[in-house]
Amino acid sequence: PVLLVVGVVAVALIGVAGWKVGSYLRPHAYHGMILQSPQPARNFALTDQHGQPVSLNDFRGKLVMLFFGYTTCPDVCPVTLSVVNKARESLGADAKDVQVIMVSVDPQRDTPEIMGEYVARYDPSFIGLTGTPEKIAETATYYGVYYNAHPVTSALGYLVDHTATVMVVDREGYLRLIFPFGISVEDMADDLSYLLSR
Repeated sequence: PVLLVVGVVAVALIGVAGWKVGSYLRPHAYHGMILQSPQPARNFALTDQHGQPVSLNDFRGKLVMLFFGYTTCPDVCPVTLSVVNKARESLGADAKDVQVIMVSVDPQRDTPEIMGEYVARYDPSFIGLTGTPEKIAETATYYGVYYNAHPVTSALGYLVDHTATVMVVDREGYLRLIFPFGISVEDMADDLSYLLSR
């Protein structure tokens, strides 16, 4: 009986070890769209909420979540930043290795101070960037971000239609993932956790 028990335990341990190894070797099933860019993401330099110049390359060694939006956005931006914030928080201690950056597509209204107040509503560590219309257009174009202002009858005067994805730049500076609008907190956190473990 003792040998039988030992045998059963040994088989169980081998099975668990095999499952662990198998799950590690099995490719991660990403929820975001995977990108395999052969070149690092293009660097850019814009102005942060403190009026200081900030470039993408400043964050090598961290995951960067890059989002283009604007502070008077009535729906997409608040929802997106809320999901990003919750996904990042769910990483626990690893959240410190994820930098969230929002680039304004409405530089006429989004001053550094306004950007600072806006991103701080979600997390004080978030960075809000703005710049000249030309610099914003150049950066957005390179990252495939569309935006276009159109007049409305409300007090805002105009709204800005824009691409609503969140891009992830890995620790080495390569664009690795694009999260679509509407992705769940859990799915976003799962992908971020995997990238942080590599």
